[in-house]
Amino acid sequence: MLDIFLQTLPFFALIGLGYGAGRTGFFTPEATAYLTKFVFYFALSAMLFRFSANLSLSEIIDWPFVFAYLWGSLFVYLIATAVALLRKRGVEEAAVEAQCAVIGNVGFLGIPMLVLLLGDAAIGPVMLVLAVDLIVFGSLIVILITGSRDGRMSLGILRTVGIGLLKNPMIVSISLGLLVSALSLPIPGPVNEFLSILGAAATPGALFAIGASLASKSAERLAVAGWLSFAKLVLHPAAVAFAAFVMLPVDPYAAGVMVAAAALPVAGNVYILAQHYGVAPARVSASILISTAISVLTVSLVIAAVTN
Repeated sequence: MLDIFLQTLPFFALIGLGYGAGRTGFFTPEATAYLTKFVFYFALSAMLFRFSANLSLSEIIDWPFVFAYLWGSLFVYLIATAVALLRKRGVEEAAVEAQCAVIGNVGFLGIPMLVLLLGDAAIGPVMLVLAVDLIVFGSLIVILITGSRDGRMSLGILRTVGIGLLKNPMIVSISLGLLVSALSLPIPGPVNEFLSILGAAATPGALFAIGASLASKSAERLAVAGWLSFAKLVLHPAAVAFAAFVMLPVDPYAAGVMVAAAALPVAGNVYILAQHYGVAPARVSASILISTAISVLTVSLVIAAVTN
């Protein structure tokens, strides 16, 4: 456990460094926004493209894995939704709270950290978790909020979801990389080196950006944020572990990677969606702040458990 904690500590130290820079005002919210944009559209996209271009579709697609992750995630999603509705929150707020309970920071934190800690073989499983989060749950929150406001489902909602997926650089870079792999197209040496250099900026840039963005987050509504952090850091990995190790025949190594990914703190893009739709942004902000702080210990515990 101590060894794992010491291995994860540098990642969270980078987050802490970003938080300090943002908190002191040395790194302004505008600077954080531009750094996040650089990581999201350039560095992380280069890393994902390079990873996926060196994998075949058969190495990524694992249907028992997908069903196990979906089952565990949907189970916690429904619990969080039920709790929100019992508190007499509307469908929109319930959708946002459920998103907090199951969407972890896989893109900015999970990919760089889990691949380094669990080995290159973790690339496929982590990317599959990311794809399910973006395609299934990223679409679900838009459908629920927009459908609730319109009072019905429409082609316009589906069009919005489809355009959102097509514009997401993580989806685009993974898809293009897999296309290059499927067509067996060689990547020229200088291009590969360019992608390697640019992709290397993703890890420090993403972690620093997480910390700097947390500096502007507030810790309001602590009771609800505490519950959502518990759902994300404890219930989600527990449900996914049950589905992957007990219910379905998932490869043990891939199952361990899946559980570690499920243990990650609430993702920052949930706040972006909450702010965009004007639905409980303060609640989401507090959930991100609390879950990230606690995950310094809980992520180490989960990784130690799955590696053993």
